[in-house]
Amino acid sequence: MAQKRGNGEGSIGQYHGRWVARFSLADGRRKAVYGATRAEVAQKLAAATRDRDVGLPTLNEQTTLGDFLARWLEQSVKPRNRPSTVKSYTTHVRVHLAPALGSVRLARLTPGDVERFMAGKLAEGLSASTVTRIRATLRRSLALALKQGLVARNSAALADPPHVQPKQYESLTIEQVRAFLEAVRGHRLEALFAVAIATGLRQGELLGLQWTDVDLDGKRLFVRHALQRIDGVPTLVEPKTPRSRRAIALPPLALAQLRTQLERRSVAMADDGSWNPLALVFTSMDGTPLDGPNVTHALQRLLREAGLPRLRFHDLRHTCASLLLAQGANMRVIMEQLGHSQISLTMNTYSHVMPEAMQDAAERMERILTGGSTDGSP
Repeated sequence: MAQKRGNGEGSIGQYHGRWVARFSLADGRRKAVYGATRAEVAQKLAAATRDRDVGLPTLNEQTTLGDFLARWLEQSVKPRNRPSTVKSYTTHVRVHLAPALGSVRLARLTPGDVERFMAGKLAEGLSASTVTRIRATLRRSLALALKQGLVARNSAALADPPHVQPKQYESLTIEQVRAFLEAVRGHRLEALFAVAIATGLRQGELLGLQWTDVDLDGKRLFVRHALQRIDGVPTLVEPKTPRSRRAIALPPLALAQLRTQLERRSVAMADDGSWNPLALVFTSMDGTPLDGPNVTHALQRLLREAGLPRLRFHDLRHTCASLLLAQGANMRVIMEQLGHSQISLTMNTYSHVMPEAMQDAAERMERILTGGSTDGSP
């Protein structure tokens, strides 16, 4: 016989050898959760009524993938991720996953379901890289479902992703960098572009750099946050990953540019004390945060005027890494400089530069061993 609980909290009892708890939803419908023991059912009932009370879908054997994803976004994604990540996951769920797979029962989702979903998205014209990112969102959500015992396997992890062609990263050569720095001399964004090449910071990290993050005497800067526009409002957010919080030694070129930038800021603040309230290193003419797309457009215009190839702003980061490799820096140093989460990411991203670096290393070894030239002559 079921043991009654408080009003609205549900009841727990046994049915055909299984423990079951029944409770009411806000609209009056009845739901049930099941388990092998009374303690297990009591735990599931507490979680279900808690979700009900805050307006989230309850999870049980009948739960659909759509209901689970809604709960995952609200309880796991939003509290723990940057706004840009939340926006990306929410879009993947709302536009792609929920319409196609939302009605499938969570516990019955199969790798085949996921592979058919991906094939359909490719047929719609989505790129392989986009479909791979959507699969990654589903895989991450199902990892939580697996941890919570809601599924027996992670079907997204077991489904083969589409083949993605490796990205071809663009970067400037040493000669092109020198030509570019000469072309931007005197431009109001000269310091921004020079520091970008010299340090390899992401655009958001540069635009969110504050003067409290810069130690000119110690010749280093600290990456503590990034600038993002959330609903159109410039906002300082946490760096992309924990390893993105880092200290970077400043080469003389970047140090000189930052000293000049500080002098310009001092002059502007003398004219108007309200100028640049966030104390950002790089700002627009009126002291407000720079807009990323506008900065990229300015970069591309300057490259075009200098007769240099068209690049994204992010390619300045690749230029920094390529220059470091050309000078013999090892992958661990480059990983720390760029703030990558894993050294494998650094190696995979810059593997195309490795043959040149390895040839240079071979020539250095030859000079060490023979004390002579590297062309085979005595």
